[in-house]
Amino acid sequence: MTNSSSPRRSRALIVKNDFSPFGNKLVNSGVVDDDQMRQALVETRKTGRPLTEIIEQITGRQLSPELLRQYKKQQLFELKILYGVDSLDPEISDIAGSQVGQLIDELIPIDICRRCRLVPVSKTDTEPPSVLVAMADPDNLDAQDDLNRILRPRGIGLRRMVITPEDYQRLIDEYLEEQLKRQKQQEAADSVDVTADFENLDNIDLQEAEDEGEADLGESLKGAEGAPVINLVNKILAKALQEGVSDIHVEPQEEYLRIRFRKDGVLRRAFDKPFPKKISPAVAARFKIMSELDIAERRLPQDGKIRRMYQGRKVDFRVSTLPSRYGEKVVLRILDNESTQLGLDMLITDQETLEIVREMASRPFGLILVTGPTGSGKSTSLYSILAERNDPGVNISTAEDPIEYSLPGITQVQVLREKGMDFASILRSFLRQDPDVILVGETRDPETAKTAIEAALTGHLVLTTLHTNDAAGAIPRLDEMGVEPFMVSGALIGVLAQRLMRRVCSECRIAYQPNANELARFGLAASNEGEITFYKANTLTTDEIAEARVQGTLCGKCNGNGYKGRVGVYEVMQVNERLQTLISEKANADRIKEAAVEEGMTTLLAYSLNLVRQGYTTLDEVERVTFTDSGLEAELKAKRKTSLTCRNCSAELQQDWLDCPYCMTPRFQD
Repeated sequence: MTNSSSPRRSRALIVKNDFSPFGNKLVNSGVVDDDQMRQALVETRKTGRPLTEIIEQITGRQLSPELLRQYKKQQLFELKILYGVDSLDPEISDIAGSQVGQLIDELIPIDICRRCRLVPVSKTDTEPPSVLVAMADPDNLDAQDDLNRILRPRGIGLRRMVITPEDYQRLIDEYLEEQLKRQKQQEAADSVDVTADFENLDNIDLQEAEDEGEADLGESLKGAEGAPVINLVNKILAKALQEGVSDIHVEPQEEYLRIRFRKDGVLRRAFDKPFPKKISPAVAARFKIMSELDIAERRLPQDGKIRRMYQGRKVDFRVSTLPSRYGEKVVLRILDNESTQLGLDMLITDQETLEIVREMASRPFGLILVTGPTGSGKSTSLYSILAERNDPGVNISTAEDPIEYSLPGITQVQVLREKGMDFASILRSFLRQDPDVILVGETRDPETAKTAIEAALTGHLVLTTLHTNDAAGAIPRLDEMGVEPFMVSGALIGVLAQRLMRRVCSECRIAYQPNANELARFGLAASNEGEITFYKANTLTTDEIAEARVQGTLCGKCNGNGYKGRVGVYEVMQVNERLQTLISEKANADRIKEAAVEEGMTTLLAYSLNLVRQGYTTLDEVERVTFTDSGLEAELKAKRKTSLTCRNCSAELQQDWLDCPYCMTPRFQD
């Protein structure tokens, strides 16, 4: 008899220990059975969702208000015991939403509230004053440090209370909804007509969207019932796409809102007149809504993305917001993948340079670096190489931030640093995926650099970018990152440095003959360039453009800008035995560059001057983009070392002669 009753007592003890008083009440009242209760407990521990929500999902019935209230009381009691601070129930306490919003706006920013899961609920006027902060985790030391950093300099004390995660989220959501409501009211209040400068956009050929989930700019422009600010933003995007710009800058100033477009690498005003200052917050908020950013966060930078349809194709806008003195500045980079033509032959005009790059890209393994400043076309060059290597028999993987072009047949991975997926970790994963060609969007840290070098040494072709001024500068940059010189010399195939220069308009360009002094500035001799025609850009001022438009003499190709499109400038340093030796010896950039020129490398400056001779661009563009390049000195030194004619009497000299035997002129002269 005793033995048969022991198991029952044991099971009764297990049931009592397994469930809380609230759980026992649910079981005893027949809301759930033992198995359903255990299932709910496992699920709430695994997902973090409220126990009541999971029970309602399992049973398919809503819990009564009395049971929900009892569950919340138990929660608050357990939290109070756990953290050793008083608990707060917003449903019972008198908490004013307006005061919560005021404390967030003026004292504790929303980003700290969301990151640390806390809400300021009240402030006392005692001496000294104090702020009551409800926290989902009162033991969060980082949160306490952030709060003390804000409150102590103002002489304000901190009082902590614990709150349930559900109540915290509800208070934050109420604040954000109120912010959105106020923003919409502000947009409605802005009755100023901001669309007066867009009459010429009404007839833009905007086709309907192919995907229902992606808005079409054409439909947006046709809707006359939209708010003025919404119409303004849509027409800014349409105007930018119509004019083929690369970036949109929305910049609040002290007295007005300025909008500028970057076209062919140069910023200019998008509209003749600035917009009223008072619409700046509404315009910034509209861009943030379109890119799914937090409109209530105005103190920290944010990054997002907009996708729209334009003339039947998808266009992405990479959005970046930045708090400034007079409001939030918004910059949009236009990523029009379908309008970009990939192919090395479309980028590189010089056939010899094109052949060298293609030969390097055809290698089975090794490292190819592409260098240059931001906006110099590095990504386009890399994608062009991938497009030429893209073949069913080649496994290509890329790690990018962000993915700018979509290439079918290639595995493309987006960097997500908040998830621990940086360039180095993705690259390590690639090595386990049997790759042939690997693209690393940017090498900016020692770990990525070393991993890329190791991948190149173990039978993979690795393409990546560096931020250096020229090709030779990539070697010291890798040394600064801690990569051993012998590894660089063994892995590096070559370095491609590049720039982008504006193409002079072929319709309105002005032919001329530069004088000797102008040529001498660029290291050119008048005797050699005398029969070559150079060109100037016919760039008009704003007033001259308006006058030419009235008279019908405005150039239809460049609209008075003098330039249309861009052309690439390239410097290819192909690594050979001599350069490998210099790299292993840790030679400086000047010495490496001088040796590369002696081996036949064309510098950025020399390449750009060749483009001037061929009529692609102007000397003004050379001075703007590449004249600061040190290639001129390297070329002159190389010419002096390899010259086989006397500079005085033009007699032919032997390679080992130091002086001309005919006129005794020294061959070398520094």
